[in-house]
Amino acid sequence: MTVITAFYHFINLPNYEEMKPPMMEFCNSLGLKGTILLAKEGMNSTISGDRESIDSLYKYLESVIGIKNLIYKESSHNVQPFKKMKISLKKEIVALGVEDLDVEGLKGEYIKPKDWDDFISRKDVITIDTRNKYETLLGSFEKAIDPDTKSFRNFPQWVQDNLSDLDKEQKIAMFCTGGIRCEKSTAYMKSQGFKNIYHLEGGILKYFEDTEAKAWNGSCFVFDERVALNKQLLCDHGIQCKICNKDLGTDDIRATAATTKEIYCMKCNNHER
Repeated sequence: MTVITAFYHFINLPNYEEMKPPMMEFCNSLGLKGTILLAKEGMNSTISGDRESIDSLYKYLESVIGIKNLIYKESSHNVQPFKKMKISLKKEIVALGVEDLDVEGLKGEYIKPKDWDDFISRKDVITIDTRNKYETLLGSFEKAIDPDTKSFRNFPQWVQDNLSDLDKEQKIAMFCTGGIRCEKSTAYMKSQGFKNIYHLEGGILKYFEDTEAKAWNGSCFVFDERVALNKQLLCDHGIQCKICNKDLGTDDIRATAATTKEIYCMKCNNHER
């Protein structure tokens, strides 16, 4: 059984470019596969391998990179979901396109998964899904506002267009897949003057892991060959084209969601419906 771990960590890495070669060598030596994004502001990763190799990676990140108390979300799959190991150097570990945003200093208040359902059911709280359109099509919390964005970079403009007249004291709960986008989106909201900003600690995946996910409808899109996970963190095999019933891949969903509110394979999407 393959272990898949997803994690991010905001940490100052001024020499992040120099970290890439030895980190790639280490990962390849253990047969790890997946993606690591490195930037000056930290790292963002989804990595898979056997149990021993994943544990060795955690030790490497603590002893060599200096990441203490790493928070990660694990799941398992019967086959390796990634084809290769890739480390990319980026300006941001998740691209919001807002310069000089103090994420650590401004990020919102965490809501534990066990407390999330009660919190978002309150009448004085509005809930915002910070993910993109192709992700929200597969599932979300029932009363969550969907910004209908094609890219996370579109989120600041959506806020300006839709929330500029909102009372700055309004309680706002935000969520995403693993938590990283909420670190930045809540920081951005506070930079715009909003006072009471909260986010789901660990994201949807941690919510699935720690609760019965009663308030969730559908499945959760993931950025690998598993495509989507159900509430039990298992691969959801029901993600199929609405026309030909073909099992869909991530490329199908991301391509067709740009033009429709239904999900099709790219072949059927290119034909007149």
